[in-house]
Amino acid sequence: MSTLDPVTLAVIQSGLQQVCNEMDLAFVRAAFSPVISEALDRSDGIYHPETGDLIAQGELGLPVFVGTMQFGTKCVIERARNVKPGDVYIVNDPYLGGTHLMDVRFVKPFFYKGELFAWLANTGHWPDTGGSVPGGFSAKATEVEQEGLRLPPVKLYKEGVMDEEILSIVLSNIRVADQRIGDIKAQAAALAVGEKQFTQLLDRYGAEMVNEAILELRSRAAQLMRACIADIPDGEYHGQAFVDSDGVVDEPLLIDMKIRKENTELYFDMSGSSPPCLGPMNSVIATTCSSVYLAMKHIFPEVPINAGTFDPLHIDYPEGTFLYARYPRPVSGCAAEVSQRIAEAVFAALVEAIPDKLFASPAGTSGNFCVGGSDPARGRSYVMYVISGGGYGGSLHGDGISNGCSTIGISKTTPIEVMEQYYPVLFEEFSLHEGSGGAGKTRGGFGVNYKMKLRRGDARASMVMDHGRTGPQGALGGSDGGVNRVLVERQGVTYTPPHLSKDQDILIGPGDTIRVSTPGGGGYGNPFERDIALVERDVIRGYYTREQAEELFGVVFTADGSAIDTAATTARRS
Repeated sequence: MSTLDPVTLAVIQSGLQQVCNEMDLAFVRAAFSPVISEALDRSDGIYHPETGDLIAQGELGLPVFVGTMQFGTKCVIERARNVKPGDVYIVNDPYLGGTHLMDVRFVKPFFYKGELFAWLANTGHWPDTGGSVPGGFSAKATEVEQEGLRLPPVKLYKEGVMDEEILSIVLSNIRVADQRIGDIKAQAAALAVGEKQFTQLLDRYGAEMVNEAILELRSRAAQLMRACIADIPDGEYHGQAFVDSDGVVDEPLLIDMKIRKENTELYFDMSGSSPPCLGPMNSVIATTCSSVYLAMKHIFPEVPINAGTFDPLHIDYPEGTFLYARYPRPVSGCAAEVSQRIAEAVFAALVEAIPDKLFASPAGTSGNFCVGGSDPARGRSYVMYVISGGGYGGSLHGDGISNGCSTIGISKTTPIEVMEQYYPVLFEEFSLHEGSGGAGKTRGGFGVNYKMKLRRGDARASMVMDHGRTGPQGALGGSDGGVNRVLVERQGVTYTPPHLSKDQDILIGPGDTIRVSTPGGGGYGNPFERDIALVERDVIRGYYTREQAEELFGVVFTADGSAIDTAATTARRS
């Protein structure tokens, strides 16, 4: 039984959260790369000194890193030797608790009054870590070396001093290295801010009381998650999701999700999924587990985030499948794409059991799009990384939102004005992907369209996206959302990637354009039960045509299109 009074416990909980939030803000404000400073593709947290278990994570960090950073910190702890204050380890090895090579982790021991009290860690998405294509999203990679530089845990900072030799190795193997030094120092500075803030918290309450609070908060998170799970009827549940292809072999990959609920525990079995694939859509085990964690956090958002949140979630490691990648399998698509298919399979499995808590599938792709080249006007090279939003699925509570962030995070699209300032591109269109929301009693939200033109110089474009073959799943009778589309216009000739939304080394020149349409969310419930007034509103707003309204929702308009034909609608819906 805790001796802490509830007020003190709540204050310490908020204090731990604030330490992480301050790290998030420092990282964002100091980073050079727009993907970090504008798109917010990063995370910061506090971890247990011996196990690496999550203590607290910033509210502004990506949910997919919740699980992976636990795994990553544990791997650093296991390999750390002669740890001293001021040391900072750098690591991006996917097989050591990571995601893909572009997500670079910094891990720092935190000492209080001479004793190791915790570890501070953060992850930032670097626009490039080398490899065969700018940006690292090699759609045709068949081994991890083709995706970029792989770093085991090494001390980049030793007692507060940067190791220039290690830095030179890193910078010599990546593109646009002069900009990465800004991100490196921003990451290290964020951990220094966390160190300062955490020390102040401990000075105020003492190490013993804060440790007691950490243990109590973990226990309460586990209790709350178990209380939420208790509302799910005991039994076995099954859901599936598909990855379009691996980028090399044009065949879908199956994620087969079996969930068994017993009392207050959930057991996840993905052993029926496809075997390891040739291309970059394999998932490392840290990302696979984290995807299940974030899926459950989506379902039960009221549960706070720490290691206790995941205690009732038991995952059988899916050995022999593409969801447990081992060296040298390529993995660039795991964090941004496969992770969202895993979450989609969890949603599909549980939606009938807890329809009030769940929803149809969201867009489920980060829309990873990279352009790399040289800008002749500025005399320098660049790597531009674009992520884009999509539609959320409908639910019992209403329509899905449009242009929402991905399932795995809170990242946002970098403002097009910022990208136009940094890179030699012009965005000719940024609009809603009308008609992409899956039909249902509550419809899915809409994806977006954007069209980018290269203004000068030559460049290479690469992309690793998904849901180009099938759209996000509808639920309880709802229709699937619209699919992802990519069209390249080169000298007046239209090119569609053979894998629909995965390709690399597309050569483009001045005036060439690339148009991307992201998926809409799935529909929820029978579309013919949708409120007729809502269908009419959507048609008036241009979201659907009158023909789509009749086909998808059974709502018929008069011949002149000015009003609803009530009699014809009733007959169509009967």
